[in-house]
Amino acid sequence: MRGRRLLFATCACLAAASLFGLLSMMVWSNQSKYRVALDQESQLPGVSKPKVDEWGPLSVLRGPATDSLWDNLQNDTKYITSWPSAGWTNDVMTYANLIYLARLTERVAVLPPFIPSHIGGEAGSIPFGHVFNTTRLGQSIGIPVIEWQDVKKPDTPVKDDMGCWDIWEASQPDEHRPRGSWLTHVLNLDISFTRAPNWIKLVPDDDNDKHTGFMALASLGFPRVRDAELVTPYPSEEHGALLPPSLHFLCYDYLYYVAAVKPFEYSSDYSPAWRFSGRYMRWTDRLEQLTDKYVRKTLDVADGLPTPFYIAIHVRHGDFKVYCEETPVKDCFAPLPVIARRISEIQQALLSKQGLDVKHVIMTSDERDPEWWADVKKLGWKTPDHSKTEELYGRWYPLLIDAVIQSGGKGFVGTDGSTMSELAMRRCETWHNGEVRMVKWGRIGADDH
Repeated sequence: MRGRRLLFATCACLAAASLFGLLSMMVWSNQSKYRVALDQESQLPGVSKPKVDEWGPLSVLRGPATDSLWDNLQNDTKYITSWPSAGWTNDVMTYANLIYLARLTERVAVLPPFIPSHIGGEAGSIPFGHVFNTTRLGQSIGIPVIEWQDVKKPDTPVKDDMGCWDIWEASQPDEHRPRGSWLTHVLNLDISFTRAPNWIKLVPDDDNDKHTGFMALASLGFPRVRDAELVTPYPSEEHGALLPPSLHFLCYDYLYYVAAVKPFEYSSDYSPAWRFSGRYMRWTDRLEQLTDKYVRKTLDVADGLPTPFYIAIHVRHGDFKVYCEETPVKDCFAPLPVIARRISEIQQALLSKQGLDVKHVIMTSDERDPEWWADVKKLGWKTPDHSKTEELYGRWYPLLIDAVIQSGGKGFVGTDGSTMSELAMRRCETWHNGEVRMVKWGRIGADDH
């Protein structure tokens, strides 16, 4: 837990430090670029685009995107949104939290694109719907899920005034302002924030924890609680507007640190954000089929043969080195034989419980040491070849393909404290009835058991 909290604090600082440099990016232009890339380069035969039906954006909007968001909202429909401000996996969790709140408040979730916090600003943003299947998601949860590009034109000159809740100030004592995201500028929004009440905090007496409670936040979306908790709003940055939080289009500044019972509960089997939201965020057909091509190439599967079962590994080393502190890296991170032991456990469990003899192992990692990778190869484990992935599909796709590989195995071994491993673990066990293990690290023998 100590390492995880330090990790999230560091990620938050890194994200904040990069905001001003990212402000100059033409995000919507980059989204158009990715549309072209998907249509022209990664379009796979046999994959049809979903029709706009009862789960599409036109079912909950007045029509195609308009210059002002307010011109496109239906009077009898309520909406909810928030903005990302961390690394990609944490942003996925943020959006899952947002979608769960949409279910609690019976609203339509309006999702922003993903921002390139950890892969370089020049990558641009990528629409949520290029990663996750919004039609399938809406059908699964019973409420349509749409994107900002469906609501408001990307190149509009109209800057919309909007009243939102500032939950960041109420959740931690160190920053006396709402949590910022450069996407609000890209979306051409001028927001007047209202500080949320202190009782939304999940652990009231812990200044080091930033979590708020799902039901507490949901209650702010209902008239009686909202009206009782109104205080003077902060003026918006450009127009100086003083607007209370909207009941028509409910919004919060930041939704990563939200939980039901205890902080960082995504790995818990009861996690409502996973059970009622995250588990239904399935990859797009294009992304899954593109990844299947990588898996088949990695495992050298001949044409005409089915893709075999495999066990995926995610080893995170790069930014975790700082948490080794004075412990030498070689003694801090779990050695390969420890990971191999976990692989053996999964193989034995799959054989005894499901009668499956799974031999194939695929390693994904941010490790750059060639000797380490040589040792991986000696174990007979394979790794996807991303030498041309960025050139073919863009900066986002090595990350996305690895995430799909991690989620697609019949077994998964992850790095304790990594949110990317955490979500891969949940996907593997939920979607594929997989066997999963998380490897502890930080000292010699940390994963002894």
